Amino acid sequence: MFLLLGAGGCVGHAFANELLRRGHGFIPLSRKALDYTNFNLLFEYIRKIRPDFLINASGFPGHPDEEACEFAREETLAANTLLPQTIARACLMTHTPWGHVSSGHIYSGAKIVQDGALRIERNLHRADIRNLVTQYPEQILGFNELDEPNFCFRCTPTTFYSGSKALAEEAVRDMGQSYIWRPGLTFNEQEDPRNFLWRIQRTTRLCDSVNSFSHIDDFVRACLALWEQRAPFGTYHVANPGALTTRQVVRLIQRILKSDQPFEFSNHDDDDIWETRMPHSHVVLDVSKLRRAGVAMRPVQEAVEDALNHWQVATRPVEPVFH
Repeated sequence: MFLLLGAGGCVGHAFANELLRRGHGFIPLSRKALDYTNFNLLFEYIRKIRPDFLINASGFPGHPDEEACEFAREETLAANTLLPQTIARACLMTHTPWGHVSSGHIYSGAKIVQDGALRIERNLHRADIRNLVTQYPEQILGFNELDEPNFCFRCTPTTFYSGSKALAEEAVRDMGQSYIWRPGLTFNEQEDPRNFLWRIQRTTRLCDSVNSFSHIDDFVRACLALWEQRAPFGTYHVANPGALTTRQVVRLIQRILKSDQPFEFSNHDDDDIWETRMPHSHVVLDVSKLRRAGVAMRPVQEAVEDALNHWQVATRPVEPVFH
């Protein structure tokens, strides 16, 4: 039996659907039913029901976007940093294995192989880097799980959201039997503010950068597969293999959705409307560890094309972001 925290959020909702599809029994615990931010309450609840595995999909990503975290720092820290520590302690003391949804955006940039040398490139807006994605994708390796975060409170500039996520990992990674799952930019076929494909269609001026992406359903299936296959506990980058530029995503939207919406791309590497408000993480993740664990995800372009081919209006209201 699974215990699921954050079932009302976008990723948590996907976990609930996949657990139902697989026929697994689970309890979608809400904060209304039990204030699981309270250690004593959570500890006693876990000890009473004795779940086989706990999934933490709860958190505060900001509403409507990460920029909101800069103005809700107390709530961000409570949801993204303090809550995972509370869960880790409760699971450690009850010998409960668990998984935590973190973020790949505790990194910024990518590892690039050029002229036989490996280097880290932080500016993924550069035209030559974007060209590598389309012409020589094998030269972009991405960050792996052993790389220390470079977009966090220890490596500024950063965002409060990314800093809070990295700080949580630092606190819980050596506590008990746990997985830390890091997605890239999340998307699916639903019109939802958490869906990158939805957001990009409502933005007219874009930065053409490079990113890793995670189809939400693929992400959830991969996370559950790690547990079901009893893969070694630890941190995993859970993203669809490969990387895409913003321009590539826009072209897919225009071709598949027959969109005639005009998009304007920045002409300068540092001229990003997002960057003028706050720093922003554009990152490529290395998913080799996930593949070595025997868990496969679809290539990113295939996953994006599939989501757009099955595009649909949201069938449920947008939920609060911290449950």
